[in-house]
Amino acid sequence: MEIIRFADLKPQPWRNGGGITRQIAGHTGTAPAPDGGWDWQVSIAEVTKAGDFSPFPGMERVLTVVDGELLLLTVDGAEQPLEKYRPFRFPGGAATTCSLPTGDVRNLNVITRAGSCKGFTFIIEISKKRAHPLFAGQLGILLQGQATASDGAHEPEVLNRYDAVAGSDEDSPEILGRGFLAVVSIDEVTD
Repeated sequence: MEIIRFADLKPQPWRNGGGITRQIAGHTGTAPAPDGGWDWQVSIAEVTKAGDFSPFPGMERVLTVVDGELLLLTVDGAEQPLEKYRPFRFPGGAATTCSLPTGDVRNLNVITRAGSCKGFTFIIEISKKRAHPLFAGQLGILLQGQATASDGAHEPEVLNRYDAVAGSDEDSPEILGRGFLAVVSIDEVTD
């Protein structure tokens, strides 16, 4: 069972220097990306001031406010209010700016290379009575509350806020507790 501890992740500056992010997971495919980058990335970013988002041409983004109340995005000239726990998908290369009408926020970012893979984010309420399994291609990120992760082969481990558990089809880890979990799925595009 793989647990990625948020406290161990190093803060990194955004591409444009406008904020900081912590990468939870990422992957570079077997064929090198045209820009030398990755095929997908999952991260948590702190947004403490209004301004431009870093562009990611050729990518698709799913952004979810996970701390704070509201982020007001303007994507290619269209305003989009993002409320807490409501994922929003948009093109990574779009001209994107933000304002913070209710104060600082943290965002869960899922960025995937268009045509290579597609990312999905679902926010679920976890239960102490019914475990939520995580399968291959999924990450479970504790957003709020108290939870443990177990895979049947090891003792349950306590999760802290923003800790992530990597899914597996063999001995799938299960999450039990009270609170909210982001389940991120990365699917390969097979067209």
